[in-house]
Amino acid sequence: MSKINQPAADPAIVLDARIPPIAFILTGAVAVIGSNSLVLSPIAPEVSRSLGASVQGVMTASAAFGLGTGASALFLARYIDRVGAWKMLRLAFAVLAAALAASALAPFVAMLAAAQLIAGLAAGVALPAIYSNAAAVAPRGRETETVGIVLTGWTLSLVAGVSLSAVLADLLHWRAVFGAVCLLALGAFLALAFNGRRDVVSHTPAISPIAALRLPGVARLLIACGAFMAAFYGVYAYLGDHLTNGLGKPVSANGLMTVSYGLGFGGAVFLDRTLQTFAARNLLPFVFAAVAAVYVAMVPASTSYGAMLIVAFAWGLANHFGLNMLIVRLSAIDPARRGAIMGLNSATTYFAAFAGTLSFGPLYAGFGFAVAAGVAAFLMMISALATAR
Repeated sequence: MSKINQPAADPAIVLDARIPPIAFILTGAVAVIGSNSLVLSPIAPEVSRSLGASVQGVMTASAAFGLGTGASALFLARYIDRVGAWKMLRLAFAVLAAALAASALAPFVAMLAAAQLIAGLAAGVALPAIYSNAAAVAPRGRETETVGIVLTGWTLSLVAGVSLSAVLADLLHWRAVFGAVCLLALGAFLALAFNGRRDVVSHTPAISPIAALRLPGVARLLIACGAFMAAFYGVYAYLGDHLTNGLGKPVSANGLMTVSYGLGFGGAVFLDRTLQTFAARNLLPFVFAAVAAVYVAMVPASTSYGAMLIVAFAWGLANHFGLNMLIVRLSAIDPARRGAIMGLNSATTYFAAFAGTLSFGPLYAGFGFAVAAGVAAFLMMISALATAR
């Protein structure tokens, strides 16, 4: 049974409860998935030259990864509860490692896209399993802090993965990038295989995504998730072009902006324990309203690179709290169906990423970055209203 549903513990015990080491293995697992999802973009020109294809053609592999992740999270993640989150996570990482090896050896773009599609299918099961396990292993009273530590895996992939991929491609070859991520995935698989964790399998039949949507509170939180992710990916997709063509900065300036965002996102973990103190209250609407305020601040800041660096740090900080509290609330709704619920969360995230990137393109092209940031603020108010109850 999940610790969320156990009787109340003594406050002193809660304060002294240690976050288990397995949480840091889950952090590394997130970092591996995040690295694969982000590394192709900076090395795409090198891949296109090597395989004799256009950059747009190469990036279809990235789209295939996103499509596979969303579809897998929607249709396969519900079996996590029946099979067991740890068992599914180990299986997913074995498949992910094989798919990354195939990516490193791909002789042409179609094979690279096929390998990344399989990697996406594995990631679509792995991410909900990671979030489910993070909630399950969290000490009572430290759920927010534990999930926050696991989420810093995204920071590792954003700051280290993206930066090192370009360096590795320059020094060796783009295939070395996928080879390195493959070795990391294999290492994560071995750590998961020998961690000694055993599943408590739910005897509740696996439910369909539609049935999971009917659980109290799920639909509202997924609406909030969709608006939250559409706003983020819609703005992030065109931030680099705005810095380069709008502010006349070199491409390297994009990397510093990403680092600033990543430091904010990762640095927020040190405040998660303080946030846990207020966990009994419904703070999520206020956190989403704070994210909306960050987007509003982007409107005047969009004319200055220095101001945007500061806003990017605040953006990462606020997004960490929003994502953390969203996962904690979703995972607590029904522990017996946690895998299905977190699968819906991952599916919503990736479909919203696709919709946000696609829909913000005409906004950015026609009206500029400031208007895109304003629309993102409006979406965040929808998220705030959806979680107000």
